[in-house]
Amino acid sequence: MYAAAIVVGLSLVTFGSRLAGQTAADTAAIRGVVADEITAWDRGDAAAYSRHVALDATFTNIRGQFFTGHAEFLQQHEAIFGSIFKHTTLQQNIVALRFLGPNVAVVEVLTAVSGVTNPRPGMTFDQHDRLRTRLLQVLDRRGGGWTIVAYHNVDVKPGVPLPEPR
Repeated sequence: MYAAAIVVGLSLVTFGSRLAGQTAADTAAIRGVVADEITAWDRGDAAAYSRHVALDATFTNIRGQFFTGHAEFLQQHEAIFGSIFKHTTLQQNIVALRFLGPNVAVVEVLTAVSGVTNPRPGMTFDQHDRLRTRLLQVLDRRGGGWTIVAYHNVDVKPGVPLPEPR
């Protein structure tokens, strides 16, 4: 009985330290994914913006449209970077980052898109003419890096209080 308790205790310590050791480096890597998104958006580069998206990812945009796969994600971003979001800039602030295990993380990002010149019906903007959204991304460790497997973006409705982007 005592030996079993020691084995279980050592297993928990080993798993806990492995999870803790992985968290700092992986937190930085996931923050890097978000930073890459900002850079690619500001350049209007759909291929770079899609770089971290898995081949089998799911994607829901702010209009509620649902897509499956990297190719559809890329196609949608090529379309918006060539039209409604052409020459816009993106700010993203991570408001929550959680690891659900050693290979799965959920990151929620508060976004602000500036420079939209031809908004679609139903789009609303804050007092600084920015489109504000909450973007939830699920990332999976694949091939030594973090890959977006689910991307769900919703616009923030008028009257919902939000902090200023940093």
